[in-house]
Amino acid sequence: MLSTNEIKVGTAFMYENAPFIVQRMLGQKSGRAGMVTRLRVKNIVTGGTQDLGLDAGEKFDEVDLEEKTVRLSYVDGDEFVFQDQETWDEVRLTKEDLGDNGGYLSPDDEYDVSITFYEGKAVGVKLPVNVTRTITYCEPGIKGDTSGKSTKPATLDTGLEVKVPLFCNTDDRIVIDTRDGSFVERAKN
Repeated sequence: MLSTNEIKVGTAFMYENAPFIVQRMLGQKSGRAGMVTRLRVKNIVTGGTQDLGLDAGEKFDEVDLEEKTVRLSYVDGDEFVFQDQETWDEVRLTKEDLGDNGGYLSPDDEYDVSITFYEGKAVGVKLPVNVTRTITYCEPGIKGDTSGKSTKPATLDTGLEVKVPLFCNTDDRIVIDTRDGSFVERAKN
C-alpha cells in the first residue's frame, strides 16, 4: 500500500479501479481539510491524462510494473526511440507517454534510463535523479549574485524551461534535479 506522501513522478498506483502513473507533481496545498497533493496522472490502460487532488493519508494499491534498462537512441518527431543495450530491441514512447521527463532527455546523453512496462506495454520512463543540461538561452547573468535565492527562466538544450539563479548565463552547463526540475549546481566538467 502506498500513502499519498510516497507518491512521486513515475509512481504507478490504482485509483478508482484503474491503473495510473504520475507524470507531474503540480504541488501541495493545505487548507481547512488538511494537505492536498495535486498530480497530473495518466491512465495506463486508456492513455488519457487528468489532474488529481489526493488528500494526505489516503492509501492506494501499487501497480506492478516491469523495468528494462535502455538508452535513448534518437528522437523521431514526437516519438522517443530507446534501445536496449544488450538485445538491441527498440522501444518507442511518445512525448505524452514521457510527460515532463521528455525535457530531460537528449540522444547525446551517455546515461541509461529505465522504461516501465505494464502488461507488456511501455508506459513511462524513470530517469536518474540529476541530469546535466546546457542552457541555450537566458537573460545575462549578474556578477556578484551567488546566493541562488533569486531566479530567472532559462531554456535548456532540450527545449525545457527551468528556473536558475541569476548568476547563470547562456552556454553554462548545469545540473537539474529531475524530480522537480530544480537547479542543483553548475556542472563541474
